[in-house]
Amino acid sequence: MIYVDGVPFSSKSASSSQGGDTVLALLENPILASASASFNGISVHNYSVSQETESRTPSQQKCVYVFQREYATVDPALVDFVGTDEATTCVALVIRNRRSGMTSVAHMDSPKVVDIGLKQMLTLLVDKDSHDELDVHLVGGFDDASNQKNISGKKRGTIAKPDGYSFPLCAKIILSLQQNRRSFNILTFHVLGNNTRCNADGHPVPIFHGLLVDTSSGSVMAATFDRSTRCPDELIRRIRVSASFEDPRWKGKLLDTYHTQTDRFNIAPCSWSNHLLHIASSVMNLSDSEILLSCSTSPFAESPDFVDNERRLFNYLLHSPDWKDTFPMNQSRVYKRNSDGGWIRC
Repeated sequence: MIYVDGVPFSSKSASSSQGGDTVLALLENPILASASASFNGISVHNYSVSQETESRTPSQQKCVYVFQREYATVDPALVDFVGTDEATTCVALVIRNRRSGMTSVAHMDSPKVVDIGLKQMLTLLVDKDSHDELDVHLVGGFDDASNQKNISGKKRGTIAKPDGYSFPLCAKIILSLQQNRRSFNILTFHVLGNNTRCNADGHPVPIFHGLLVDTSSGSVMAATFDRSTRCPDELIRRIRVSASFEDPRWKGKLLDTYHTQTDRFNIAPCSWSNHLLHIASSVMNLSDSEILLSCSTSPFAESPDFVDNERRLFNYLLHSPDWKDTFPMNQSRVYKRNSDGGWIRC
């Protein structure tokens, strides 16, 4: 069930619209509209290793970063911040247990991962029979439907949609929250129209691409991360996102890489198929603009390093065509904290 300002929230025709009517009603809710306006007024936090180390002592400022299609549930006793970015048509979903401070962040990229993904997020957030209050924040997605008629490109494994990608994803998230027996207090609904501006060329783009959660207070701020803080194992985790589309074990699921109780990353082995290697070879021959059109759901809205990240990913695949070289003896890649709060491989 969904609550806004402590009051149950519903839309008369929500069941028939598969969550769409409720999304529209939430966008028009004056309390959430005011919260979104306030969110717009907060400066974007640029999270980087150099910036954080200047003002912290060892073992402080411990952060967990979540990539696309990943989720992480963190304990405030072990982790100071958890966040994600690089979201255009994706949505960052935050669920926090108000009593314990346990916080789960997911980078949702498709309606297909929402139902099971929500169950994954709740597993360590609440006890089976508890009635803990759960605070919810949604940031990401934008009014991308008008862009779809202007592009012929597609993201791997998807096709351009006349109603866009962001709205169906938001609708599915809201429907899943509505149908769950838990009580979800929506505090931030900075999605779709609330998260849209026009760029210099007149194309609608997201205002914010990511967020950072302070696990001790529960406060949420807009954020960006640099390559040094999208860790650990940035490139391999990007590859796992691509490989997961062809792996039936991850069908309908979010990628699980972070171990809550030990504060470690455990990146399970994944294989890449000949089909993915063929895609890699094809993409490396494309121009930057062609990569944007063929690899993104929102080529007008991607960050400046999108193409470079795609090239690094596919270049790695071409130089390491056998996945067993990356995961020798089919073993996970495990990372633990170092004395500065960063990550070292075990």
